[in-house]
Amino acid sequence: MDYDYQLLHVVALLTLIAFGGTSWTIEACSPNELEALMSFKNGIQKDTSGRVAKWIGQSCCDWEGIVCENATSRVTQINLPGFISTDTDLFQTQMKGLISPSITLLTFLEIIDLGGLVGLSGTIPQTIGLHLPKLQKLYLYGNNLTGPIPESIGELPNLQELALQENRLSGLIPVSLGSLKSLKRLLLYSNQFSGTIPDSLGNLMNLVELDVHDNALIGNIPNSVGEMQALEKLDLSNNLLSGKIPSSLTNLTVISVLYLNTNYLEGTVPFPSRSGEMSSLGFLRLHNNLLVGNIPSNIGYLVSLQRVSLSNNKLEGALPSSLGNLVALTELYLSGNFLSDQIPKSVGQLSQLIMLNISRNLIEGPLPQEMSSLQNLQTLDLSFNHLNLSAIPKWIENMSSLSNIYFAGCGIQGQIPDFFQRTNSPIQELDLSVNFLSGNIPSWIGSLNQLYKLNLSRNSLYSDIPDSFRNLQDLGILDLHSNRLAGTIASAFDIQQGVLGGSLKFVDLSANNFSSGIEEIGGGQCGIQFLNLSHNLLKGRLPNSIGKQNSLKSLDLSFNELGSNLPEVLGNLTSLERLKLQQNHFTGKIPNEFLKLLKLKELNLSNNLLEGEIPERKPLIDFPESSYSGNKGLCGKPLSPCKV
Repeated sequence: MDYDYQLLHVVALLTLIAFGGTSWTIEACSPNELEALMSFKNGIQKDTSGRVAKWIGQSCCDWEGIVCENATSRVTQINLPGFISTDTDLFQTQMKGLISPSITLLTFLEIIDLGGLVGLSGTIPQTIGLHLPKLQKLYLYGNNLTGPIPESIGELPNLQELALQENRLSGLIPVSLGSLKSLKRLLLYSNQFSGTIPDSLGNLMNLVELDVHDNALIGNIPNSVGEMQALEKLDLSNNLLSGKIPSSLTNLTVISVLYLNTNYLEGTVPFPSRSGEMSSLGFLRLHNNLLVGNIPSNIGYLVSLQRVSLSNNKLEGALPSSLGNLVALTELYLSGNFLSDQIPKSVGQLSQLIMLNISRNLIEGPLPQEMSSLQNLQTLDLSFNHLNLSAIPKWIENMSSLSNIYFAGCGIQGQIPDFFQRTNSPIQELDLSVNFLSGNIPSWIGSLNQLYKLNLSRNSLYSDIPDSFRNLQDLGILDLHSNRLAGTIASAFDIQQGVLGGSLKFVDLSANNFSSGIEEIGGGQCGIQFLNLSHNLLKGRLPNSIGKQNSLKSLDLSFNELGSNLPEVLGNLTSLERLKLQQNHFTGKIPNEFLKLLKLKELNLSNNLLEGEIPERKPLIDFPESSYSGNKGLCGKPLSPCKV
């Protein structure tokens, strides 16, 4: 203990004696610690929480965010997290400035928590591992830090948690991290780290969680990862890793979460060869890779699996019947592979299954009757397979929890079956697109009062939109494009009226034979963002009420028979990013109000009867000649200059 520190305590003791009691104390920091904290304070330019501004005087142990050891009054914690919780709220504060290297002078520190301080920048002090032997937790996540992880960080013998995620850190992952024998959590995700995953990480026998997703890591997954026997969560997704998944991963008998998605991994998926290995594995996510080969038949040994995602790889062959052994499974994602043959009957044993997605494969029909036993299933997606169903199986009606049904591109023929109106669970999403359905759109669809998404596009449906659609108060997505529908579009736009409050966000009625109802598209203000009525037979003029649809981002009315002047109120649609009005009969000038469409990225007014000078300002002058061609009366940039 230095001389000044001793002197302060002597003065405090004499004061206590003089006043004859112990009710009044003085606790001052050592000069070194006081200097370190004041240097940290001076590096902060802005602190919206006001905590650092209150650091005044000598008694730093009383400062907000500072914790000291009672016996020695030495600083053990800097607790200034970005998220502050009150009795009624949780809010995030902001701190701009640099991390002062002087914090390494606080040699008794056990916890540094500066996580979530948006705007805190600079680098991690290079000597952080040389002066903080007691440090157990280092939280610097969610800041704006740059530069590498110092090699010296491997000199922290008591470090248990290292959280550096969500910064702009770069460089290599230090080999020295493998020396942190006490480390339980290593979180480096959402940075800019490059290079390989060091083999030395296999030395971290106490590591429970390793997460390095969303970086630029390359090379193979090291075999040493399989030596981390305490590992429960491994996330290596969204990198540039290559090679095969090492067989050593099967050594992780207590791992509960495995993420390897969105890399450039190649090779086959190794699984344990006997029952009991990896028996605690709860989450297996290998999606968005280049994995090849079959799904191993011994996947059924992983009896604790709850969520499995192997989507978007190059897996092939039949689904193993051992899938039926995964009785705890709640989610199974196998989409975007080359899986073939039929769905095994054993899938019906997955009584806890909530989500089943096998879309975009080569699966063949028929579907096994045993699937009707999946009474907890909420979402079933079998789209774009080789099922060649003559009809949708009637047992769908008896699945008590099924509310999201996707049978797009399954070769379904005939009319839309009426048993959908009798399902035990209210249908929320129904996708029967890209099939061979014919006949009318049945009016009973209007009784599906919880329907949010309806996609019947690319079929051979005819007649008009039933008036009962007005009852679909929760409808947000309506896609009927590429059918043979006719009549008026009015029923579709009545959906957005009254009590709805603008639930309808997406409407695509393009490539049909609608001829009337254009005046309805501006009726009442709503939250519609995407509207496509192109390639129809619509006539008349655009109503001025269209200017109320200020949520519109994409409006396509091309290839119709619309006429008259372009409404000036289109300029009120300031959220528009895409406006397509080509191949109509619009006349008159381009309104100057179009200059208010500053977010416009795509514009096509070609092949109309427009005339006059194109308003010569952004954004209109930024579009190519093709946006205006085919209007004989138009002139000005980017077309030919107007004649004086």
